[in-house]
Amino acid sequence: MLYDAYEIQRSLLAGASAMANFSAGLLNNPANPFAYFGGGPVLGSALEVFAHASAPRGKPDFALDRTIVDGREVEVHEEIVLRKPFGQLKRFVRQGVEGGPKLLIVAPMSGHYATLLRGTVERMLPVADVYITDWRDAKQVPLSDGRFDLDDYVDYVIAFLEHIGAQGDPRAHVLAVCQPSVPSYAAVAVMSADAHPNRPKTLTMMGGPVDTREAPTAVNTLATERPFSWFEQNVIATVPATYAGAGRRVYPGFLQLAGFMTMNLGSHMISHWEMFKHLVQGDDESADATMAFYEEYRSVCDMTAEFYLQTIDLVFQRHALPKGEMTHRSRPVDPAAITDVGLLAIEGERDDISGLGQTKAALTLATALPDTKKLYHMAEGVGHYGIFNGSKWRTRIAPVLEQWMAAND
Repeated sequence: MLYDAYEIQRSLLAGASAMANFSAGLLNNPANPFAYFGGGPVLGSALEVFAHASAPRGKPDFALDRTIVDGREVEVHEEIVLRKPFGQLKRFVRQGVEGGPKLLIVAPMSGHYATLLRGTVERMLPVADVYITDWRDAKQVPLSDGRFDLDDYVDYVIAFLEHIGAQGDPRAHVLAVCQPSVPSYAAVAVMSADAHPNRPKTLTMMGGPVDTREAPTAVNTLATERPFSWFEQNVIATVPATYAGAGRRVYPGFLQLAGFMTMNLGSHMISHWEMFKHLVQGDDESADATMAFYEEYRSVCDMTAEFYLQTIDLVFQRHALPKGEMTHRSRPVDPAAITDVGLLAIEGERDDISGLGQTKAALTLATALPDTKKLYHMAEGVGHYGIFNGSKWRTRIAPVLEQWMAAND
């Protein structure tokens, strides 16, 4: 019923958005005399903000077709190099550029598409052969393709590293942004225990919930103040018949988005108010920047119920990894097995999703890893989103990652 009600609301808002967009265009048309006096410009700007906020959204494009390598511009094109039911491995091929470190960026499976890391990919393209985990929207995966849980996530990371390793240098670098820090760390531990030839050279974890007992945030509180049964009963929905994944149990992306918007409702309202003022003043460039952010932020997808519920249980409620209780396919995940993979933990001073110390815990858990293979970086004045996007990521954080990769290449 929850998903059906949302679909009805979405359909109604789609029509209202189209009407508002048409009306805004009419009121802002230079040929319309009402565009020059009275409340026409103000009403048109208000309608434009509403139209943008209520418009339906699909999967965005990366739209990265060029980069600069060694001072020259080169073309970039996307290539799907491995397809699996719940995600594909995407490579950004730099035309005419050979060699360079291979970097697997593990994108979060947390309600947004991998394009949320567009800025991350763009910054690393000049210095690395970049791959990314392009997760599928669970509502588009047929039931016949089976289930997807935390064990499967670890398997996917290992399979992607195996595929990359078969293309030349057997050991790539891994960058896990936020949520995938835990399964990526588990994958590295499992591969290290097996002396797997494709275990990565480095694993960089950015703002990841490795040990959520450290500096708990509002996200951690939300996940722990209610019993596990509450999440099963209140946030899991069934995909309706209009989608390929009809009948699949999922945690809908629209619920995740609503939760994040509610946590920072004041700042989101201010952002839209500022957008409105920019439009009234004719400052389209500033308004477009805000619109571009929310265009990506509101593009959401579903995740499977089993993966979401396991994450709530093992990562946020039971703290299985830092307690030494996490398993993969009934086999213990032992961080002490990591002996030659360089670990870099990056945290933002103002991160309100993963508090300070949560990612750093990964370094402490790897008891057999020499200190020379561990590095911690705390980005001053940076929030969660700023760790992997924006000017501070480009100028202050990415260089640390580059140097760490070079030191362990």
